Amino acid sequence: MSLLRISLITLMATTSVNAIAQFQSLPRQDENSKIAHQQLLDKAGKGRIDVYFLGDSITRRWGCSDRAYSDLYENWRSHFHGWNAANFGWGGDTTRNVLWRVQNGELDGVNPKVIVLQAGTNDIGGAAYDAMKGQAKADEVVAGIEAILATCQEKAPRAAILLTGVFPRGDNPTANPVISAINDRLAHLAKEHDIRFININNQLADSEGRPHDGMTVDGLHLSVTGYDLWAAALKPHLTGILGAPDDEDLAPPPTGDPSAAN
Repeated sequence: MSLLRISLITLMATTSVNAIAQFQSLPRQDENSKIAHQQLLDKAGKGRIDVYFLGDSITRRWGCSDRAYSDLYENWRSHFHGWNAANFGWGGDTTRNVLWRVQNGELDGVNPKVIVLQAGTNDIGGAAYDAMKGQAKADEVVAGIEAILATCQEKAPRAAILLTGVFPRGDNPTANPVISAINDRLAHLAKEHDIRFININNQLADSEGRPHDGMTVDGLHLSVTGYDLWAAALKPHLTGILGAPDDEDLAPPPTGDPSAAN
């Protein structure tokens, strides 16, 4: 275990209720994100959504309609067809952006049976971290994820939540002790609040957070092999909650990056 991770675990207490209450959501201001938000609002009102995936680009790429990620969409279908799964990820989102989207309609009236949440990667970014800066960033990320979870539970109180740990950043080695400390806290949080915690980082990367060969396409975003590992961790939970997938899938059609269609 690195000295930075030890320092983070020693320094960081559980995020206070006050910190969650004060955590402010933030809308994306670029036109492409505004259009994408409208598409996701429309999607929320269509079809049947039993499994609601929420997150940033790592989630989005798996189940979108972009031609560039058609292999990932086929992988998504191979794992989740028949469970009425819909993808509400959006690229570049921080926890503040994800929180804003669920506060502003994307989960309203959906009533899924399962919510899969993955967030925090973009909050961490490419900055260099020491122990004190890492502590502050981890506090921020955990508070953001707690705020998202609280909003999801408020809007979909009957849904089981599968919280996925923050994935390793092969593009920023100094971030990985911060990510490990965040995931330790998320595991504790999940245990306290009857949330199921999924952490596959030890399968994706080595003990220093360096992705194994073939697990990502760029050191950050998952490859098909990486998504297979994520699906393998999720599917026993989905089977236990929903039963075996049906032959027919009633989820709404996938959406994509509006700019990619122009």
